[in-house]
Amino acid sequence: MNIWFKEVIDAHVAIEHWLGAGQGELEALLARFSDDYSMIALSGTKLDYPALCGFFSASGGSREGLAIEVDSLTLLDEWQHGAAVLYRETQTLNGSTTVRWSTVIFRQKGDNVLWRHLQETGQA
Repeated sequence: MNIWFKEVIDAHVAIEHWLGAGQGELEALLARFSDDYSMIALSGTKLDYPALCGFFSASGGSREGLAIEVDSLTLLDEWQHGAAVLYRETQTLNGSTTVRWSTVIFRQKGDNVLWRHLQETGQA
């Protein structure tokens, strides 16, 4: 498995543990994202790094029972110190399921893979 796919999977495990059970370290979770991180959420809302930090800080354990599954990982492009990856994410909570396609732009800084931008689109 390449480093980009591994980061997508590892990050979603960490997010599931943090949001679903309040487990893990907030600092380690936030360290996955670059300081200039941006995101277009499923709702169409644009988030930056401070907004992401605020969301995770306030949401530890807030979605008890959350399950996240990631599949259909596709390497769209790769360059020195970065990549673009497409994947499908399925979230299940209290019997309700949401499916989204996401495209992430990664930046590699030393040994760290950082999330630079994320675009989510709902699956009909």
